[in-house]
Amino acid sequence: MKHSRRAFLGSALAAGGLAAVPALADDKPRPLPDDASLGKTPHTKFAVNVEMWSFGTRDFLKRLEGAAKLGFSAVEFWPWRGKDINAVAETCERLKLAVAQFTAWGFTPGLNETKNHNRFVEEVEASCETAKKLRCKMMCIVAGNDVKGLTQEQMHENVITGIRKAVPVLEKHDMTLILEPMNIRIDHKGHCLYGSAPAVRILKAVGSKHVRMLYDAYHMEITEGDLCGHLKEHFDWIAYVQIADNPGRNDPGTGEIHYPRVLRQLHELGYRGHVGLEFRPIKDAVTAARAVWRADQW
Repeated sequence: MKHSRRAFLGSALAAGGLAAVPALADDKPRPLPDDASLGKTPHTKFAVNVEMWSFGTRDFLKRLEGAAKLGFSAVEFWPWRGKDINAVAETCERLKLAVAQFTAWGFTPGLNETKNHNRFVEEVEASCETAKKLRCKMMCIVAGNDVKGLTQEQMHENVITGIRKAVPVLEKHDMTLILEPMNIRIDHKGHCLYGSAPAVRILKAVGSKHVRMLYDAYHMEITEGDLCGHLKEHFDWIAYVQIADNPGRNDPGTGEIHYPRVLRQLHELGYRGHVGLEFRPIKDAVTAARAVWRADQW
């Protein structure tokens, strides 16, 4: 007797032999909301990266307004140095925007060189004061580019040593540093930290609840793939997540990553923080926000 796979699955579900799987967005398309509600997504809270989302202006405060007009509840940005932080704080409070995270320490000078550690600790202290003004609890750091004459193991040990020196500052201010591993195939060739497993090894060695990982799904797709598997494996060490599609680092749905599945996995693991939208919109902000809304349907 011939049985179709569809018939078998139907009978199995009816008998209680298989658990029903929630439909994804492309199974049951839902109508898009109006533009002002695009940021009010059903499952995930998103934070617009207002460095990469330009909203057609160089005026940083107007970019904040652009994110709020689309209904988003939060933003993120890169270094706070060079910005009018008081104006940013006032604008975010007026617009009811949270600052999910910002960059406290970039690629150069490298945290992977011991000569920079005292400066690193001082900058973490200053960044904690900035974070308080912004009502923000997380700050991003990166490890640094390769240093001639040092092995990767030595550079990682230096990163551990440097972060440990900053832990008392973090404890005093009750702040969290989020360490971001990159990809070296496309965007950050010559960077010393790439992949989630090496980042977790550093975090375990530091041994502080105030230091966790920023898991950028774009970088991790390029570096190691198996996003859902790695999210599950390292979930206890992840404090913040960012997304962008690959190739291109553009809107969800323009590349190879099926973000409805990735975001569902993140939700099922219990993640309820903001997810950073660190990608370059291919067209305009409205089109990008629609892509994000679709990615959060399942």
